Amino acid sequence: MTKPKEDFSIKETSANISATKFTIGPATAYDLVEHMNYLFVNILQARNLIGLAGPNTCDPYIEVKLGNYKATTRFLQKKSNPEWNQVFAFKKEHIQTAEVEVIVKDRANITNEIIGKVSFLVSDAPLRVPPDSCLAPQWYTLEDKNKKKVTAEVMMSFWMGTQVDEAFSGAWQSDSTIISNDGVALTRSQQYYSPRLWYLRVNVIQAQDLVLRDKNMKDPEIFVKATLGTVVVRSKVSPKKNVNPTWNEDIMFVAAEPFDDSLVLSVENKFHPKKEESVSLGRYVMALSNVQKRMNNAPASSKWYNLDMPEELKTEKKQVKFASKLNMRISLDGGYHVLDECTQYSSDLRPTAKPLWRPVIGVLHLGILKATGLPEMKPMEKRTDAYCVAKYGSRWVQTRTIVNSLAPQWNEQYTWDVYDPCTVISIGVFDNGHIQGVDTVRGPWHQRIGKVRIRLSTLEMNRVYILSYPLVILQPYGLKKMGEVQLAVRFSCSSLINTINTYSQPLLPKMHYLSPLSVYQLDTLRQQAVYLISLNLSNSQPPLRKEVIGYILDVGSQTWSIRKSKANYDRVTTLLTGFLAMINWFKKIRNWTNPATTIFIYILFLLVVFFPRVILPAMFLFLFLTGLWRYRKRPRLPPHVDANLSHAYTTNEDELDEEFDPIPSRKTGEVLKWRYDRLRIIAARMQTVLGDLATQGERLQSLLSWRDPRATAIFVCFSLIVCLVTYKIPFHYIIVLTGTHVLMHPRLRVDFPSVPQNFLRRMSAKADSMF
Repeated sequence: MTKPKEDFSIKETSANISATKFTIGPATAYDLVEHMNYLFVNILQARNLIGLAGPNTCDPYIEVKLGNYKATTRFLQKKSNPEWNQVFAFKKEHIQTAEVEVIVKDRANITNEIIGKVSFLVSDAPLRVPPDSCLAPQWYTLEDKNKKKVTAEVMMSFWMGTQVDEAFSGAWQSDSTIISNDGVALTRSQQYYSPRLWYLRVNVIQAQDLVLRDKNMKDPEIFVKATLGTVVVRSKVSPKKNVNPTWNEDIMFVAAEPFDDSLVLSVENKFHPKKEESVSLGRYVMALSNVQKRMNNAPASSKWYNLDMPEELKTEKKQVKFASKLNMRISLDGGYHVLDECTQYSSDLRPTAKPLWRPVIGVLHLGILKATGLPEMKPMEKRTDAYCVAKYGSRWVQTRTIVNSLAPQWNEQYTWDVYDPCTVISIGVFDNGHIQGVDTVRGPWHQRIGKVRIRLSTLEMNRVYILSYPLVILQPYGLKKMGEVQLAVRFSCSSLINTINTYSQPLLPKMHYLSPLSVYQLDTLRQQAVYLISLNLSNSQPPLRKEVIGYILDVGSQTWSIRKSKANYDRVTTLLTGFLAMINWFKKIRNWTNPATTIFIYILFLLVVFFPRVILPAMFLFLFLTGLWRYRKRPRLPPHVDANLSHAYTTNEDELDEEFDPIPSRKTGEVLKWRYDRLRIIAARMQTVLGDLATQGERLQSLLSWRDPRATAIFVCFSLIVCLVTYKIPFHYIIVLTGTHVLMHPRLRVDFPSVPQNFLRRMSAKADSMF
């Protein structure tokens, strides 16, 4: 009996939010999330606390008690006038008593006697709605256990509010009762920014007057080894086998601001042609802060650099005259976009240099509402501590962790500026590994629960989408649904003209076309970029985990997979079925299967022969009418992962074992492993080519599919305009102009992609629905 297929489709849902389905006026903060009511208690300080042995002998701390919920501040040693400045937030649904007790205790007192306490009724808490001013704290006199006033006082304030309150992000949550004060920081919402990345280009030209260690060596094999941080890149061996080698080769790195690392260049000589051991003939160290920054295609100035004497030669008793030089062009290229994501899933396409940025065209609002049906990610404790991470551009946001809940409610809203509508925002759901259940081998490992990608171009402007996305993850034993996450999304456009204009612009900055990088270079540099981002964000406090960053950035997505190759092959054959269908249709016309259709086609053929000027107008009129006809059947929801398209059901355990097998392989046999890895790398290239070929064909299909409503509207209007223009202009004039443009002299051509090419490259493809 076959297992029934799970439902992986997205669904429109409803939520108690203040935003309307279509927003016309300016958006307001937190209008895409449900407001949750909280009782806030702000403990600032206390004074005149007296311990058993007198003043300055107590270790005070405060316990805030609300029914079964208890929250404590940190304790301070030997303080009579302590300061805490801690905020506690109790969810309204958790309040089951009418009174709140604020109890001051002395940790140094082994009898656990209280110093004093103060109580207030929940109903007395005033309501505060931002942007109202903050509530002024007051001094409250404490009472002992016999309800007698004492000299000690505590300064605090309390009020009713929502998660919109400024104090909410740093407050202790009543959802986190089992977490210690030290661990609360690991559950709060955070935001991070990726470091600003640059491409560092080192153009090694030549060297002069190198001093060889072995004076009798013939045909030395000399190369340049460049080191930046932990990344080492080597040039090719110079074709000139002498002490004045030449290379004229580019060595590329990714550098992150601030430029703390230095670039180390070493000229090396191989001991033996078939061995990797080498000896240094000289080195040069350059601080990145001194490197020239360029924003265009103008080459950097070449300079001669004096190489320092190797340490081995410095220790020799005999004085060695060392005057070797290295000629190079070194520059930080700010005209490129440093790719840290897959191009088809990129959330940012801007160049590094800020003066080259285009103006903002809109704003993206994301409301992370809740999740349902999550599995128990910690089976031993039978619990899940879930949080979300969203990444768009250089900004990462992390929601607070909802402790011990399979249906967490976050209700947090975030906003990003949008520079290009053909970008993707990624949202991942994870289990917080810092809260119990810590792996003794790997440490606090954050497990992935699922991921959602949303392409902005598939969203209608100013429309609010409230959607429930299935969280789907591919595991070594098959595809599994991990629950659903509910999101509210809105793409607000500030200038429709600027948005339409972006469809005619190149997808990437100009430098990618004027001085393109190879596929191998882009792949290597992307690995460096991901490493630098992981290193930077994992050093934050609290850190954003490397496994989280790798999952959001799709690290390893280009590895070999039979499943992906089958899926891409089917995408190509699906495109070819259209041509086969046309051939079969023409055969039916010739065979007079439907006489009326055959007569109609014959009449059209005669009209085309005798009136050739109607060919182009008729073709574009057909495209225009087809686009209008398909408008009513346009997709209403943005795309999501497609299990059938991804061959998730047809794959087997052996194929999945190969897909999850890392490179290098874990299989036994050194020779087999080496050959197997080489085959996988070659096959991965073929897989990428198949995917790119399918993407190009699917982009043509998307012109009239209304998947991107703005692009289809532009193309439909363009078809109508061309229909009218081609009707007025004689056909042979158009042929002459087209031929003249194609045969134009190269000096008169512009090497930038044409407007139709730029427009087509911005179309969405089914790659968005693959995982």
